[in-house]
Amino acid sequence: MSAQKNILLLGSGFVAEPCLEYLLRSGTNRVTVACRRAEKAQALVDKYAGATAMSLDVEDDAALDAAVAAHDLTISLIPYTQHARVMTAAIKSKKHVVTTSYISPAMEELDAAAKQAGIVCMNEIGLDPGIDHLYALKIINEVHDQGGRITSFESFCGGLPAPEASNNPLGYKFSWSARGVLLALRNNARYWQDGKLVEIAGKDLMDSARPIFIYPAFALVGYGNRDSSHYRQRYNIPDAATCVRGSLRYQGFPEFAKTLVNMGFLDDTPRAALASSAAGDLPWSRVTQQLLGLSSDDPAELLRAAETHIETQDPEMRRRVIHGIKWLGITSPSVAAAKRGTYLDVLCARLEELMMYGEDERDMIILQHKFEVENKDGSHNTRTSVTLMYGEPDGFQAMAKTVGVPCGIAAQLILDGKLATPGVIAPMTREIYEPIMALLPAEGINAVEETI
Repeated sequence: MSAQKNILLLGSGFVAEPCLEYLLRSGTNRVTVACRRAEKAQALVDKYAGATAMSLDVEDDAALDAAVAAHDLTISLIPYTQHARVMTAAIKSKKHVVTTSYISPAMEELDAAAKQAGIVCMNEIGLDPGIDHLYALKIINEVHDQGGRITSFESFCGGLPAPEASNNPLGYKFSWSARGVLLALRNNARYWQDGKLVEIAGKDLMDSARPIFIYPAFALVGYGNRDSSHYRQRYNIPDAATCVRGSLRYQGFPEFAKTLVNMGFLDDTPRAALASSAAGDLPWSRVTQQLLGLSSDDPAELLRAAETHIETQDPEMRRRVIHGIKWLGITSPSVAAAKRGTYLDVLCARLEELMMYGEDERDMIILQHKFEVENKDGSHNTRTSVTLMYGEPDGFQAMAKTVGVPCGIAAQLILDGKLATPGVIAPMTREIYEPIMALLPAEGINAVEETI
């Protein structure tokens, strides 16, 4: 019988439970779920034997050091800004760490110390990043092994409502805070397209969206996700004239989102009139009036002003955006706005009122890699890899499962000594990604590949 392993799981958000459930299947693991508020951790562990809850403030270095030292491995599912702190504690006690986040500069600086301590600090092992790396590198290395080269690489991933649940003007729903989704609309994008380095300012990101064909059933569009220019080096595909990684949304999302951006709703400057301490009611018509600098809060006038911020000239799409503005209620004097301090947060509160998943609604994740390949004999073909997964109304959401389960698999492989590369690492080499990928199909996670 395997010896008992003790795991510290930091965070109890919605991706934590699939990870916890996977790790407890062995019967020999014991998991401590730690949160600042112990009741949040307790609500999760009450569902599972072999799990306990504790209160932990990760900014208390002594408490964090003691908690990490008392376990064989720590999984950090808290905000990425805290991962370097967790790794520093793990290095002191020579214990392993797993995160699903990109390796930040602060984390990368700990690589030498992690190697010296002989510990594995595994990162980027969720969905995006994570599963996307595994299936991309599988095909890239197959092409290279056969003497070919990749001349173009496009990767688009989205966490979306299943089609039947995409029943609002944005075609989008939230499992948690809307703030991160909205802030991502301000991100710049940088990628290679036809041999040219393309740089797109955040304010123009939605304008860059273009149709992405995966299956005929889906009307999807995609746009660049931050800086993917360095993936030519990271994936060892220097001949790729196009190299882009991006996000997927349903058709119509960019036009509506860009209108909200143009109106100024991503402004996160604190406003006295929007503060929780402000006197009186706050109808949405007054919020939009103040935002647009108008003299009247008449709904018809507000709607006309909002229409001037719609950039698309397509008549049907303009009608869809106008319908969306009305649906949001942001020109209505009878809809109360939440006093959250900033225009961004007031909008977030409204979106969360209207766009959270219902009890029986499914989410969906869809990921496509598309490769243009020049084979050893000079012939050319296109290869695709598609992962499509739906959430289970009585089980885990697809997004939660595809982030939490790969993380759990990596943690278990480290505990079993099957992943032993020390340092601050990501699944970029065969000895790391192949063992993880081999266990995904049993969890209902796989990729359908096609050569065209």
